[in-house]
Amino acid sequence: MRNYQRSINFSALAIWLGVITIGLIAGFAAGASPVLPGLAVVSLVVLGFFFRNLEQAVLSALIIRSAIDGIVSPPLPSAFAIAIDILTLLYVVVLLFQKRTVHTDWFLWFFVAWVIFQTMWLVLLPIGGLGLDGAVFATSLREWVRLFSWLMLYLLVMQLKEKTHPQTVINLLFWALVIPLAIALLQMFVPGILPSQFAPLSGGVLAEGSRIRGSIGHPNSFATFLLLFIGLTTWKLTITKVRWPWLLLLGLLAFFYVSTKALFSLMMLAVFMLVLIAPRLSLLKLIGAAFFFGLVIFLFGSTEFGQQRLGSIAQTPLLNPDIDIWRAILLSYSDNNSFNWRIAQWHELLEAWKQYPLFGYGLGVTTHIASNGLYAHNDYVRALTEGGIVGLVSFIAFFGVQIGRIVQLMRRSLSNKTQSSLCLVLLALILTIPVGMITENVWSHTMLFFYWFTLLAVAGWDWNAEPTT
Repeated sequence: MRNYQRSINFSALAIWLGVITIGLIAGFAAGASPVLPGLAVVSLVVLGFFFRNLEQAVLSALIIRSAIDGIVSPPLPSAFAIAIDILTLLYVVVLLFQKRTVHTDWFLWFFVAWVIFQTMWLVLLPIGGLGLDGAVFATSLREWVRLFSWLMLYLLVMQLKEKTHPQTVINLLFWALVIPLAIALLQMFVPGILPSQFAPLSGGVLAEGSRIRGSIGHPNSFATFLLLFIGLTTWKLTITKVRWPWLLLLGLLAFFYVSTKALFSLMMLAVFMLVLIAPRLSLLKLIGAAFFFGLVIFLFGSTEFGQQRLGSIAQTPLLNPDIDIWRAILLSYSDNNSFNWRIAQWHELLEAWKQYPLFGYGLGVTTHIASNGLYAHNDYVRALTEGGIVGLVSFIAFFGVQIGRIVQLMRRSLSNKTQSSLCLVLLALILTIPVGMITENVWSHTMLFFYWFTLLAVAGWDWNAEPTT
């Protein structure tokens, strides 16, 4: 099994077929755009490197993905996802022809079945079985490809099993922080030198209301990305003897986490810390968690913008009994209160769902249903609107199975403290994500799930075995 780099007859054949195919496409495309042949050459280089150096190629892809998320012109994230899909499928075919092991687990097969089930909405859309017609098929297809890419990533990372130690994979993931954090620093202090795709959301240098996002597409997505690495950093604190570098990193991540000015992220952080310390509650852990969360709240409320965000909660039905839902909807048109605006958005989408309650309108089409062209800012409302009752059940089941998978891994890894500690962090994260989904579009945070499914795959490996390469 270890001699595939020396005996790659079929791999070489596949590469040469790829060379011929891409060459033909490049020849036809050259007349349309001079950029396309250049992309074809790059594709050939990537293809060759991928087959001869799988571990290096996959780990490099995991590191650089966070650096290109905000580059939507040209759409590098989409091209990256499609490349992952094609390369993974091609690599698995090569393994099958060479009669070598394709590493899988039961969650992967559930993931496959779930993605296939989502295809039903792609079939129903053009034949008139949903609330919208084939005019939005491209939108639904893009959403399905996004989900399929997560599956392919999980499958691809699984192929590193027995080749790379799981701790090596996770340690290398921290390098994915370098570019996003470096750009976030520039956004805070010298935003004028950054190109438009990396500029802060609004405002100037440290201006009130300006929100950093690093190299990620949106500040809210940057917040959940940071939360995942806050989780990994706390995991490193529990397994290493030299803790001060990880404490410094945790403080830095908390600083950027607050600077995203995402109010929903505070709720997610509170749930994450509660779940993390609950199994082995001690006075020291309770004090540490309270101090860290208090620091985050202090930093968030230390600015006028943060104070306004926290104060806006008092002018919603949640904390003000004098404001009912209907008044909140009316106020949403004039009070600039994001909570009241969300209530109005949910009401509009739920009223639309009532017309097609069973199967909804189609994958990813919420922006075509809402009058303002925006997402639901509640992933359960979104799942219900896009997939109907059937879609909402499958959506909840998808997360329920992931929770079950992590609990299974926790029980199985009791003899390995490092693996067991990671599983506890993953459990805290997966229980946090559904909470954030109540008021935010977490389901659209591709970066979060890109690294999430990487970790979920690695957590299921045998951590006691030594890699063969």
